[in-house]
Parts: sequence; structure tokens; C-alpha cells
Amino acid sequence: MPDAETPATDFTNSATDVCHPIIDNEKQPPGAGTAGAPLGDHPPVARTSVLELRVRNHPGTMSHVTGLFARRGFNLDAIVCAPEAGGATSRMLLLVAEEPRLEQVERQLAKLYDVLTLRHRPDLDADWFVRLL
Repeated sequence: MPDAETPATDFTNSATDVCHPIIDNEKQPPGAGTAGAPLGDHPPVARTSVLELRVRNHPGTMSHVTGLFARRGFNLDAIVCAPEAGGATSRMLLLVAEEPRLEQVERQLAKLYDVLTLRHRPDLDADWFVRLL
């Protein structure tokens, strides 16, 4: 049983069966919120965009796409990828923060051999990804 100084930690999430620590902030000592913020306060949510990519379906494609974002210090908030009919191509949906440098990343994505098409999906938002869970 955790003592008063240690937050309770559960290593499973029964809703998604993901094995990562889930910390219950309500059991943390006062002042233990992120960046000194009081418990319950959350940083402002950045505006997001959904990018849809049609890519060649072979080993390494996901690594090439995500590596481009990682090398530029750009966070991918969510990724959905599924093969299209026939299996030669896949469709990827990426949830990314809208930042001025996103345009540059998009131009670099379009240059990747494995990326066949790239377009914005204004009809999708972060809530769409949450509903998938």
C-alpha cells in the first residue's frame, strides 16, 4: 500500500489494456501538480490538425514518417494506420499541433518516397481519435 508521500500507481488500464503507469493526481501531496500548477489545472490545449497520408505499405514506412517528426522535435499526438484494399498502400491519420513550422514538415513529408499523397482533414479533430479508444 502506498504511503502518503507516494502517489497511487496502477499499471493497467482496463479500458484499453495498455500497460503504462496511470497516476492518480488526487492522491498526490499538495503542490505536486505539473510545473507547480495546482491540481486540476491543465495547460492550455494547442490547436490541432489531422493530416491524412496515403503511403506505400512496406516495413520501415511508419519509421520514416514518424522519424521525420521526431528529428524536428515535433510531437505526434495520435496515429492511426490501416492498409487499403490490396495491401500495397496504407492510409495514415496523424494528429499534430498547429504550429508555424508544420508547413515545413508537410513539404518534407511530401518529398518522402513512401508518401504518395498528403492532405488536411478539417472534418476530423482530436475527439475523433479519442472515440476510437
